[in-house]
Amino acid sequence: MRRIIIIMEKVKLQAQYGLYINGEWRNASDGATYNAESPADGSHLAVCAQGSREDVEAASAAAWEAFKTWKKTTPAQRAALLNKIADIIDANKEHLAMVESMDNGKPIRETMNVDIPMAAEHFRYFAGCILAEEGKASVLNEQFLSIILREPIGVVGQIIPWNFPFLMAAWKLAPVLAAGDCTVLKPSKEASLSILEFARLIDGVLPAGVFNVITGAGSKTGQYMLEHKNFAKLAFTGSTEVGRNVGLAAAERIIPATLELGGKSANIYFDDCDFEQAIDGAQLGILFNQGQVCCAGSRIFVQDTIYDKFVPALVKAFNKVKVGLPWHDDTQMGSQINETQLRKILSYVEIAKHEGATIACGGERFTEGELAKGAFMKPTLITNVTNDMRVAQEEIFGPVAVVIKFHDEDEVVAMANDSEYGLGGAVWTKDINKAIRVARNVETGRMWVNTYNQIPEHSPFGGYKTSGIGRETHKMILNHYTQVKNIMINLSYAPSGFYPQD
Repeated sequence: MRRIIIIMEKVKLQAQYGLYINGEWRNASDGATYNAESPADGSHLAVCAQGSREDVEAASAAAWEAFKTWKKTTPAQRAALLNKIADIIDANKEHLAMVESMDNGKPIRETMNVDIPMAAEHFRYFAGCILAEEGKASVLNEQFLSIILREPIGVVGQIIPWNFPFLMAAWKLAPVLAAGDCTVLKPSKEASLSILEFARLIDGVLPAGVFNVITGAGSKTGQYMLEHKNFAKLAFTGSTEVGRNVGLAAAERIIPATLELGGKSANIYFDDCDFEQAIDGAQLGILFNQGQVCCAGSRIFVQDTIYDKFVPALVKAFNKVKVGLPWHDDTQMGSQINETQLRKILSYVEIAKHEGATIACGGERFTEGELAKGAFMKPTLITNVTNDMRVAQEEIFGPVAVVIKFHDEDEVVAMANDSEYGLGGAVWTKDINKAIRVARNVETGRMWVNTYNQIPEHSPFGGYKTSGIGRETHKMILNHYTQVKNIMINLSYAPSGFYPQD
């Protein structure tokens, strides 16, 4: 505990943060600001700039100017800079982790062990990818040499969410920089400070204009991003509702968009699973990051032969989880992002009651002690749920899971697929053949087997159905940040023969 407190005392936030445009810090063009506050105790953290339409245009113009030279850098040059950025992240891990915990409310043990170090690894991974990348060439009909190259797409507008601010920034920034593009990045108004601190720490590493940060509300600054006519591509992580608007904005301008959106993932437990591991996995699936995870295992399907044993054990486990201030190193679950999100979560508890479900544990906020000042929710398990209930179909985005009984493999696969979403999911069994069958048959972009919420680099992440378009955390995302150039060379000196010759 003492070590973490010391780290918190060392965090030095700026009193005010501007916009980071063309390698400079500047106020919003109209001087507008907003206050950043900690969701854990309501304390004031900093004043941030509210980006205007003019600011978005200025950032885009700076990025396009920088692109003229940045696109000509070699993979080796870009890889060296990506590795340098990773080193800076590692050198400032404790600082960035505490900033993230203060601003977002997630436990310091998560930011120290997941968010910050994994962000650094993403930069290193993409540095390696571009060093190993090769073009393609082939001879067609023994007459034409076809050369296939990939070239940077240009300036990308990137919008990231509040649930994993720093890590999601890395997911976006590492490949866009690796590909030779420039970016205008907009973090969520609810959690911008770690990205602003990151921009401060790497100031001068990248050429001016390559990396720009615009902060502000999604309804204002975010909308200005969508309406801006000069992006070559849009990349968004967030809700399906907003993602649809991003996709429409891109389609209107005939530019590509990658979208990582919502989910209502199935976490499936067969009776031959390792029971201790299974209980741990159910918690990992829905309590990690306070359940504010797009691929959270929010639908827990339990085979009827172990249901009566499984549910009481999971309730007991949920009730033992240590909810506390995010900067305490013994905290296992921190605060929700804000009061608005907490109220949304609580409204779904009431919906569950109206639908006839049972609140097996939790279902309420903390109103006592040091947690009363923050947006803290108790780990919640809802039973007597059918798959057609709203709480089983709609994304709650909090530490709330529903438990649904099933009989056999076919039934659970059908229920898992009865969803508009298809982002994550898991199957727990000691039968590898059954695990592979279920993993293949569930309509989702990622299926874990006997684990949950593992999101390493080098493993493609993205969704089916309304959960999104495209894959991140793997080198294939570079295809989305580049465009194909074909050069065709005639290897013959003979005329085509299509026209008369003397």
